[in-house]
Amino acid sequence: LVLPDWTRQNLRDDLKYYFMSPCEKYRARRHIPWKLVVQILKIVMITTQLILFGLSNQLVVSYKEENMMALKNLFLKDYSGVDEDDYSVAVYTQQRVYDSLFYVLDQYSQLGRLSVGPLSYGEDEHGDVLPLIICKQYYKRSSVEPSNEAYDIDAQLETGETFTHCLGVLLSILPLVSEFTCHFRSQLGMLQYDFFPLNGINLQTVRSRELPDCYSFYITITFDNQCHSGKVKIFLDIDAQSCPCQDWKISGTAQKNTHYLLVFDSFVIAVCLTSAVLCSRSIVLAVRLLQRFSRFFHENYSRKVGEDDQNEFLNGWYVLVIVSDLLAIIGSILKMEIQAKSLTNYDVCSIFLGTSTLLVWVGVIRYLGYFQKYNVLILTMKAAFPKVLRFCCCAGMIYLGYTFCGWIVLGPYHEKFEGLSRVAECLFSLLNGDDMFTTFAQLKDKNTLVWLFSRAYLYSFISLFVYMVLSLFIALITDAYETIKRFQRDGFPLTDLQKFLREQKDFPVAEESSQTDVHIRYSVLCCCQRYDGVTGL
Repeated sequence: LVLPDWTRQNLRDDLKYYFMSPCEKYRARRHIPWKLVVQILKIVMITTQLILFGLSNQLVVSYKEENMMALKNLFLKDYSGVDEDDYSVAVYTQQRVYDSLFYVLDQYSQLGRLSVGPLSYGEDEHGDVLPLIICKQYYKRSSVEPSNEAYDIDAQLETGETFTHCLGVLLSILPLVSEFTCHFRSQLGMLQYDFFPLNGINLQTVRSRELPDCYSFYITITFDNQCHSGKVKIFLDIDAQSCPCQDWKISGTAQKNTHYLLVFDSFVIAVCLTSAVLCSRSIVLAVRLLQRFSRFFHENYSRKVGEDDQNEFLNGWYVLVIVSDLLAIIGSILKMEIQAKSLTNYDVCSIFLGTSTLLVWVGVIRYLGYFQKYNVLILTMKAAFPKVLRFCCCAGMIYLGYTFCGWIVLGPYHEKFEGLSRVAECLFSLLNGDDMFTTFAQLKDKNTLVWLFSRAYLYSFISLFVYMVLSLFIALITDAYETIKRFQRDGFPLTDLQKFLREQKDFPVAEESSQTDVHIRYSVLCCCQRYDGVTGL
């Protein structure tokens, strides 16, 4: 069965129009490029929305960080203002431990008089101040005699719970608590002020014309003696949970500004819905056009459409835009709930808004790809990606080997190798030429064998990855770039679809290209230049 010429020409015209750029579609049929207009409007609105939310989120982050610093200075005795490694303060004598314990109790009992910020004690549903709970952790039986090099320990806890002895201390009797005994040899390693609740209000948002948030701070102060080394580490951790204020009243422009932002977010949702509908419609039209072309190709040439030509119809940019639209809609809804003080989870909202903005700006590359000079990046990434991915899989095996080896051998002697994640980060920094001398110099040379091994380990890793692996990685991308430049100069291999669009009467079988290992062709999706009346997109 051979299609009439008019049917063949209609199919060719539809294919040409589908692969035209927005400007060429407007010149051809005077159709306004609504998708392009919507995408430009969406970029402006989503970026503005992200900036506004980012400024608000910065106030929340700064409020939490400054409260953390204020509470450490308030409750930790002799706190210098800077944490010592991963803990806040360390004490080395029994008297200092007791002094730090009672210092917390004393400061807590005088919170209203000492604190500069708007902080108050946590209360239960009846309005009573919640007690401060002190927990100690002990072995069930413990006898340690270092002089005789003897010990007798029952590792089981008395009740099987994390903390075997807990004491709830009411605020009214805190000044009466003057004795508290710690058995340092039998203590399993923890003395903890648990469930240490305070309430606060973030009033600084009023300056940015936003409604303030109320916060509940659940503070935990831990005296850690797990090593039994004579050094007791003191940690202060805060779980800050924001919540809508129960009773509030504010006058001025803050509430009006909130209403304006809610209206703006509603427009963002409407624009994203329009964008998602238009891109979904384009995908449906592309699938139908592919079915028509496949049926024509099978009926006239008795073979299937090649995979490369099928991929021309399956536009991944539309999928990317739809995903970004969905993320932006969800993020906008969460942002509206936060602004209305019905929700306070800033982190989840930040992830949705940040990811959607990232994908929106990545999608701009699609429109730059209409111009041949800007299209080099897209084609190079497309050509190099499969080879780079396979190369990274092979190099990753060697990288993992160095990671595990460095962790187990150098971990006890170097702070950058103490954990697997830290080893991976350190090696990645070395791979990029960062902190090389510092990494060499910080290794403790108490063990000569380990010191020699560390030199061989670091020299071999740097030599292998910086001089060989990284060079090969760059060479793969450079090779793909040179291939693209050569094809742009001499012409890209034509696919069956492009031959049909060039109005060839005969449709010969596509010849095997000598560049099959490159897997690159002249993409009709990425060029606006006309050749013999045929328009590529």
